[in-house]
Amino acid sequence: MNRICVFCGSKPGNRPAYVESARALGRALVARGCGLVYGGASVGVMTEVADTVLEAGGEVIGVIPETLLQREVGHRGLTELHVVQTMHERKALMASRSDAFIGLPGGYGTFEELFEVITWGQLGIHRKPVGLLNVAGYYDAFMALVDHAVAEGFIPPSHRGLILVDTTPEGLLDQLEAYQVPDLGRKWADKEHV
Repeated sequence: MNRICVFCGSKPGNRPAYVESARALGRALVARGCGLVYGGASVGVMTEVADTVLEAGGEVIGVIPETLLQREVGHRGLTELHVVQTMHERKALMASRSDAFIGLPGGYGTFEELFEVITWGQLGIHRKPVGLLNVAGYYDAFMALVDHAVAEGFIPPSHRGLILVDTTPEGLLDQLEAYQVPDLGRKWADKEHV
Protein backbone atom coordinates (compact mmCIF):
# COMPACT_ATOMS: atom_id res chain seq x y z
CA MET A 1 0.00 0.00 0.00
CA ASN A 2 1.47 3.32 -1.07
CA ARG A 3 -1.19 5.69 0.24
CA ILE A 4 -4.06 5.36 2.68
CA CYS A 5 -7.08 7.64 2.77
CA VAL A 6 -8.12 8.58 6.30
CA PHE A 7 -11.61 9.87 7.02
CA CYS A 8 -11.89 11.69 10.34
CA GLY A 9 -13.40 14.58 12.24
CA SER A 10 -12.86 18.30 11.80
CA LYS A 11 -13.20 18.52 15.59
CA PRO A 12 -10.91 16.92 18.20
CA GLY A 13 -13.73 15.21 20.09
CA ASN A 14 -14.16 15.05 23.85
CA ARG A 15 -11.56 12.40 24.67
CA PRO A 16 -7.77 12.84 24.47
CA ALA A 17 -7.64 9.30 23.05
CA TYR A 18 -9.07 10.54 19.73
CA VAL A 19 -6.20 12.96 19.14
CA GLU A 20 -3.64 10.46 20.43
CA SER A 21 -4.95 7.76 18.09
CA ALA A 22 -4.68 10.12 15.12
CA ARG A 23 -1.06 10.82 16.00
CA ALA A 24 -0.34 7.13 16.53
CA LEU A 25 -1.85 6.32 13.14
CA GLY A 26 0.25 9.05 11.51
CA ARG A 27 3.43 7.59 12.99
CA ALA A 28 2.43 4.07 11.95
CA LEU A 29 1.76 5.18 8.37
CA VAL A 30 5.20 6.74 8.04
CA ALA A 31 6.87 3.72 9.67
CA ARG A 32 5.35 1.55 6.92
CA GLY A 33 6.21 3.95 4.13
CA CYS A 34 2.56 4.86 3.47
CA GLY A 35 1.48 8.31 2.40
CA LEU A 36 -1.68 9.93 3.73
CA VAL A 37 -4.66 11.16 1.71
CA TYR A 38 -7.22 13.13 3.71
CA GLY A 39 -9.70 16.02 3.61
CA GLY A 40 -7.10 18.81 3.52
CA ALA A 41 -8.10 20.72 6.67
CA SER A 42 -5.96 22.07 9.50
CA VAL A 43 -8.52 21.52 12.26
CA GLY A 44 -9.61 18.71 14.55
CA VAL A 45 -8.50 15.11 14.25
CA MET A 46 -7.75 15.84 10.59
CA THR A 47 -4.82 18.12 11.35
CA GLU A 48 -3.45 15.80 14.04
CA VAL A 49 -2.95 12.89 11.65
CA ALA A 50 -1.67 15.15 8.84
CA ASP A 51 0.76 17.10 11.01
CA THR A 52 2.13 13.90 12.55
CA VAL A 53 2.81 12.41 9.12
CA LEU A 54 4.48 15.63 7.96
CA GLU A 55 6.60 15.91 11.11
CA ALA A 56 7.82 12.35 10.55
CA GLY A 57 8.81 13.15 6.95
CA GLY A 58 5.88 11.47 5.22
CA GLU A 59 3.77 12.48 2.23
CA VAL A 60 0.37 14.12 2.80
CA ILE A 61 -2.14 14.80 0.05
CA GLY A 62 -5.14 16.93 1.00
CA VAL A 63 -8.34 17.39 -0.99
CA ILE A 64 -10.76 20.14 0.02
CA PRO A 65 -13.73 21.80 -1.71
CA GLU A 66 -13.37 25.51 -2.31
CA THR A 67 -16.45 26.20 -0.16
CA LEU A 68 -14.77 24.53 2.84
CA LEU A 69 -11.33 26.00 2.29
CA GLN A 70 -11.99 28.90 4.67
CA ARG A 71 -14.45 27.17 7.03
CA GLU A 72 -12.19 24.17 7.67
CA VAL A 73 -9.04 26.26 7.27
CA GLY A 74 -7.25 24.47 4.47
CA HIS A 75 -3.84 23.15 5.48
CA ARG A 76 -1.15 25.10 3.61
CA GLY A 77 1.84 22.94 4.59
CA LEU A 78 0.96 19.72 2.78
CA THR A 79 2.90 17.84 0.13
CA GLU A 80 -0.07 18.51 -2.17
CA LEU A 81 -3.32 20.39 -1.58
CA HIS A 82 -6.02 19.95 -4.21
CA VAL A 83 -8.89 22.45 -4.15
CA VAL A 84 -11.97 21.06 -5.88
CA GLN A 85 -15.46 22.39 -6.52
CA THR A 86 -17.70 19.76 -4.94
CA MET A 87 -17.79 17.12 -2.22
CA HIS A 88 -18.29 14.51 -4.96
CA GLU A 89 -15.05 15.59 -6.62
CA ARG A 90 -13.32 15.54 -3.24
CA LYS A 91 -14.30 11.96 -2.48
CA ALA A 92 -13.57 10.71 -5.99
CA LEU A 93 -10.08 12.24 -5.99
CA MET A 94 -9.32 10.95 -2.50
CA ALA A 95 -10.41 7.45 -3.52
CA SER A 96 -8.44 7.48 -6.76
CA ARG A 97 -5.23 8.49 -4.96
CA SER A 98 -5.56 5.80 -2.25
CA ASP A 99 -4.97 2.06 -1.90
CA ALA A 100 -7.05 1.64 1.27
CA PHE A 101 -9.35 3.58 3.61
CA ILE A 102 -9.35 4.09 7.37
CA GLY A 103 -12.01 5.71 9.51
CA LEU A 104 -10.91 7.53 12.66
CA PRO A 105 -13.51 9.06 14.99
CA GLY A 106 -15.62 11.72 13.29
CA GLY A 107 -19.16 12.88 12.66
CA TYR A 108 -21.71 12.85 9.84
CA GLY A 109 -19.14 13.52 7.12
CA THR A 110 -16.89 10.71 8.31
CA PHE A 111 -19.82 8.27 8.48
CA GLU A 112 -21.00 9.27 5.02
CA GLU A 113 -17.53 8.86 3.52
CA LEU A 114 -17.12 5.46 5.15
CA PHE A 115 -20.50 4.14 4.04
CA GLU A 116 -19.86 5.36 0.51
CA VAL A 117 -16.52 3.55 0.10
CA ILE A 118 -17.97 0.43 1.77
CA THR A 119 -20.85 0.55 -0.71
CA TRP A 120 -18.42 1.03 -3.61
CA GLY A 121 -16.61 -2.10 -2.42
CA GLN A 122 -19.89 -4.02 -2.19
CA LEU A 123 -20.78 -3.01 -5.75
CA GLY A 124 -17.34 -3.90 -7.08
CA ILE A 125 -16.45 -0.31 -7.97
CA HIS A 126 -13.17 -0.84 -6.11
CA ARG A 127 -11.42 -3.76 -4.38
CA LYS A 128 -9.67 -1.70 -1.69
CA PRO A 129 -9.85 -2.52 2.02
CA VAL A 130 -11.81 -0.34 4.44
CA GLY A 131 -10.91 -0.31 8.13
CA LEU A 132 -12.08 1.37 11.31
CA LEU A 133 -9.70 2.37 14.07
CA ASN A 134 -12.03 1.70 16.97
CA VAL A 135 -10.69 4.15 19.54
CA ALA A 136 -12.24 3.83 23.02
CA GLY A 137 -15.15 1.86 21.53
CA TYR A 138 -16.09 4.75 19.23
CA TYR A 139 -17.20 2.45 16.39
CA ASP A 140 -18.97 -0.16 18.54
CA ALA A 141 -22.41 1.28 17.76
CA PHE A 142 -21.52 1.69 14.07
CA MET A 143 -20.65 -2.00 13.86
CA ALA A 144 -23.72 -2.94 15.90
CA LEU A 145 -25.83 -1.18 13.26
CA VAL A 146 -24.06 -3.11 10.49
CA ASP A 147 -24.52 -6.40 12.37
CA HIS A 148 -28.20 -5.56 12.91
CA ALA A 149 -28.60 -4.99 9.15
CA VAL A 150 -26.95 -8.38 8.53
CA ALA A 151 -29.28 -10.07 11.05
CA GLU A 152 -32.31 -8.40 9.46
CA GLY A 153 -31.35 -9.56 5.96
CA PHE A 154 -30.35 -6.24 4.40
CA ILE A 155 -26.62 -6.96 4.22
CA PRO A 156 -25.45 -10.43 3.15
CA PRO A 157 -23.33 -12.06 5.90
CA SER A 158 -20.29 -12.35 3.60
CA HIS A 159 -20.42 -8.58 2.97
CA ARG A 160 -19.74 -7.98 6.68
CA GLY A 161 -16.12 -8.75 5.75
CA LEU A 162 -15.92 -5.51 3.78
CA ILE A 163 -15.24 -3.69 7.07
CA LEU A 164 -12.09 -4.41 9.07
CA VAL A 165 -11.89 -3.25 12.69
CA ASP A 166 -9.03 -2.96 15.15
CA THR A 167 -8.17 -0.95 18.24
CA THR A 168 -4.53 -0.26 17.28
CA PRO A 169 -3.05 1.36 14.18
CA GLU A 170 -0.55 -1.47 13.73
CA GLY A 171 -3.21 -4.17 13.99
CA LEU A 172 -5.47 -2.36 11.55
CA LEU A 173 -2.65 -1.78 9.06
CA ASP A 174 -1.76 -5.49 9.28
CA GLN A 175 -5.38 -6.34 8.42
CA LEU A 176 -5.44 -3.88 5.52
CA GLU A 177 -2.27 -5.39 4.07
CA ALA A 178 -3.61 -8.95 4.38
CA TYR A 179 -7.08 -8.07 3.04
CA GLN A 180 -8.77 -10.44 0.63
CA VAL A 181 -12.03 -9.32 -0.97
CA PRO A 182 -14.80 -11.41 0.57
CA ASP A 183 -17.03 -13.54 -1.62
CA LEU A 184 -19.65 -11.01 -2.66
CA GLY A 185 -21.56 -13.41 -4.91
CA ARG A 186 -22.70 -12.70 -8.44
CA LYS A 187 -25.50 -10.40 -7.37
CA TRP A 188 -25.84 -8.07 -4.41
CA ALA A 189 -29.64 -7.94 -4.30
CA ASP A 190 -32.12 -10.79 -4.02
CA LYS A 191 -34.35 -10.30 -7.07
CA GLU A 192 -37.20 -12.22 -5.45
CA HIS A 193 -37.56 -9.42 -2.93
CA VAL A 194 -36.87 -6.38 -5.10
